Amino acid sequence: MTVLYRKQTLATPNYGYEKRQKELAKKRKKEDKLKAKAERKLVGDSDAPQEHDAADEPTPEGLPPAGGDTPA
Repeated sequence: MTVLYRKQTLATPNYGYEKRQKELAKKRKKEDKLKAKAERKLVGDSDAPQEHDAADEPTPEGLPPAGGDTPA
């Protein structure tokens, strides 16, 4: 009677596949961040108060307006 023994091999990790999946996840995360940033910028522009010049601001009494001509 002959007994045949099979050599059992373990599954080897596919490092190329794992690396590709990690790169794709990074790319997806980066795109999501850029998309969220662009959305915040669009929403922030419409909700943010408009910028105004310093000349429009009231000055304390007794001081001349900033940048204006002062009487000599």
